[in-house]
Amino acid sequence: MSGETDLIKLYSGQILQLAAAIPHTDRLPTPDASVKKRSPLCGSTVTVDIALKDGVIAQFGQDVKACALGQAAASVVGANAIGRSKEEICAARDALKAMLKEDGPTPPAPFEGLEVLRPARDYKNRHASILLALDALAEAFEQIKQSDCA
Repeated sequence: MSGETDLIKLYSGQILQLAAAIPHTDRLPTPDASVKKRSPLCGSTVTVDIALKDGVIAQFGQDVKACALGQAAASVVGANAIGRSKEEICAARDALKAMLKEDGPTPPAPFEGLEVLRPARDYKNRHASILLALDALAEAFEQIKQSDCA
């Protein structure tokens, strides 16, 4: 029974508020890259569209079909994605992964809001869903890089 209670506590009011207010939920009509990522454990999916200008995200759209934890992560990412470079996205993704897997430091600004997901570190089956938005963004940058080299 305490396992269920701990899981209920994980879904704090702050996480639920973030999940209910995901920004940039309209897909882009002509993105430079579009990536869909899926968590095999729970089936959560996040699709991101980006358009770049001068190496940073100028336009961002996302379609989020995930648990509340994945939605909360996508909310924080969506609120801060515009104006970010590939390096900033990758640093946030790597820090979030370390925070979840190794109790590492909070992701750097402007993604420090992901700290709210720290209690999920004890729920390894939720990590993939939490990482979906940043994983998809990092892959979108890679997609653009590959297309530029043709």
